[in-house]
Amino acid sequence: MNPEVIIVGGSYAGIAAGLILARARRAVTVIDAGLPRNRAASHSHGVLGLDGISGTELLKTARQQLLDYPSVRWIHAEAAHATASPDGVEVRTADGQVLAARKLLLASGISDQLPDLPGLAERWGSTVLHCPYCHGYEVGGGAIGVLGGHPMSAGKAPLFADWGNVTFFSQAGEISEEERVAMQQRGVQIEISPVIAVQGDQPTWLEVELADGRRIAQRALFVPATQAMATPLVQQLGCALVESPLGVLIEVDAMKQTSVPNVYAAGDATTVGNITLAAAEGVRAGIGVHHALVSEDSIG
Repeated sequence: MNPEVIIVGGSYAGIAAGLILARARRAVTVIDAGLPRNRAASHSHGVLGLDGISGTELLKTARQQLLDYPSVRWIHAEAAHATASPDGVEVRTADGQVLAARKLLLASGISDQLPDLPGLAERWGSTVLHCPYCHGYEVGGGAIGVLGGHPMSAGKAPLFADWGNVTFFSQAGEISEEERVAMQQRGVQIEISPVIAVQGDQPTWLEVELADGRRIAQRALFVPATQAMATPLVQQLGCALVESPLGVLIEVDAMKQTSVPNVYAAGDATTVGNITLAAAEGVRAGIGVHHALVSEDSIG
């Protein structure tokens, strides 16, 4: 029996949407490849009532609670292709499964694109970080770096001073006089020699290697990763995209409907956020999908 709704992505947004739909007694199939965006982080912070929980543990509990509803099916697979029409949607997985439904929710998130500097990728989620609200407190103060090279980096650098003694590595980017004054007022040091690599084997510090040969020890380096869609389904379906400060997002309306009939989207692919915001987006999407189903049922 075909589900009424297929959800691609079984992380925070996808599970939250699935829970809403399951509680509305709708048949839901979740397709998930098991690669949540925050898999490199050992703990999740800023989650109300669950501060410091392991992301793996949080998702395991949420998934089990969702699967307690009899109308939910979970498929561990990669969604490889999707089509949509006014009559419904179809998703094919990489291992050859083909599923049809009335609605499709894309909750597959985004892929973080790091600057091409040696040493960044292997330290991602430990001493190379993205969100100060998620990780800044645990850094514990001291020397922290903010990597430039993004149009928003200089303007955001003063924000980080609440978490440590900040050095802004400008990467030859332009700094306006207003930005320079704001940094000065917050005690942010500006380093103009470009970062060429990141080194250091210990888990609580790293060394930023500069083009002039110097190495500067830091407790952490915050990096403005840009965003790309984590699944090719978005392009295959032809969903309209919008530009954000950190990359493209899927364009959705207030009910999380995309530009494509019967296709919805929620989570990091539609908003710059965190676990809490992704889950909230999933709830909105679940409600939006349910409203659409009920409307179609009434017409039919």
